[in-house]
Amino acid sequence: MSRPGDRLPSSREIMRRHGVSPVTVSRAIAQLAAEGRVVTRPGSGAFVASVRPAAAEAADLSWQTVALGDRVVDDSAVVSLLAQPEDGVVPLTGGYLNPDLRPTRELAAAAARAVRRPDSWAMPPLNGLAGLRRWFAAEVGGALTQSDVLVVSGGQAALTHAFRALAAPGEVVLVETPTYPGALAAAKAAGLRASAVPVDRDGTRPDLLAEAFARTGARVFLCQPTLHNPTGATMPLDRRQQVLAVAAAAGAFVIEDDYARFLTRGPVPPSMVSLDRHGTVVHILSLSKITAPSLRVAGLIARGPAAHRLRASQLVESFFVARPLQETALEFVGSPAWRRHLATVTQEIGTRQQALLAGLALHAPEAEVHLVPRGGLHVWVRLPQDADEAGVVEAARREGVLISPGRIYYPSEPPGPRIRLTHTAAVTSAELDEGVRRFGAALRNRTGAEP
Repeated sequence: MSRPGDRLPSSREIMRRHGVSPVTVSRAIAQLAAEGRVVTRPGSGAFVASVRPAAAEAADLSWQTVALGDRVVDDSAVVSLLAQPEDGVVPLTGGYLNPDLRPTRELAAAAARAVRRPDSWAMPPLNGLAGLRRWFAAEVGGALTQSDVLVVSGGQAALTHAFRALAAPGEVVLVETPTYPGALAAAKAAGLRASAVPVDRDGTRPDLLAEAFARTGARVFLCQPTLHNPTGATMPLDRRQQVLAVAAAAGAFVIEDDYARFLTRGPVPPSMVSLDRHGTVVHILSLSKITAPSLRVAGLIARGPAAHRLRASQLVESFFVARPLQETALEFVGSPAWRRHLATVTQEIGTRQQALLAGLALHAPEAEVHLVPRGGLHVWVRLPQDADEAGVVEAARREGVLISPGRIYYPSEPPGPRIRLTHTAAVTSAELDEGVRRFGAALRNRTGAEP
């Protein structure tokens, strides 16, 4: 039997063996060469070619459509917020500090110190490191203690745990409108139906919250009382107390997403959980926004049976947060570098926010800023009523700038064209200004406004 690379007998030998003419041999070898079965080398002869395996039949995965059913996990809005810009494209969207604002060296030093500990790779306490839980409790304030804190893998994981633990599939959860798209995606993935509660310049409207509880029978309400994403509203103290009273009267939980606690400029009212006496509030405080995307560490605060269910939920799903990550977080927030970093970011937020507002006034005066937040990463902008929101977003992309469409922040129909602009995603002030200029050009192209 011939093997790949073996030389075929000469044409004369083939003619002798099979009693055929030279023309027949030449035609046969040419046909075998065309089929890839032999390779001819002038002056050397013909050789058996390496046989390529036949292409495998494409797998038929269509059966999975039936097996998976009609439940959909929609990640499109979250992916759009996490997308990395191509070269030359200015990001005016995103939920994290740009690389130059992250405490990269300080985190690396904290990690190096953390992993040198003899027990750094051992299993941590299931609720999280005691020192880290104690730190989260102290930051939130009130009468909370480390026993009220569960360490989880970032704010998004905390939202997912809270939704799954506090509500059953098919139930309604109340959310502010507009609200963070990641929360809407997490609620939907948990099989929950999000129902909208409008906000104004002071955050959630208590009268409409009470109406929503009565109408839907919901027992969970998600809110962001400090630097609400995307509007930037911060609830004053009396509004927070009213929201707590409404939720308590409805026998419902309030999930307080305190994502911007470390991004504020100036004093803010106390957290809702620190005002809560009866276990109404489940509080989320994450470190990712103020440090780096991969420091996936957050404190999830709850009391009573809800706390037990949240801890059980994490245990059966993922056991615990990796100890080296917890040790790194604890090292960093306990070092002088933490306070220095907070001061740097707070100052930079003020500078960049003013630069963004000035750029909008210059390059896109027809865009109306909802309010000037007391910090945070974003500004919420109302476009002219006749503007095509999706068209503006696409035109901006063609101009080389990424912006967030307002539509993804609404659980139901939006009231009009809106966008969210992030001032901390661009690396430099010059890049930020160029991004706003490109956005202004895109807006004029879609609305016909004069430059």
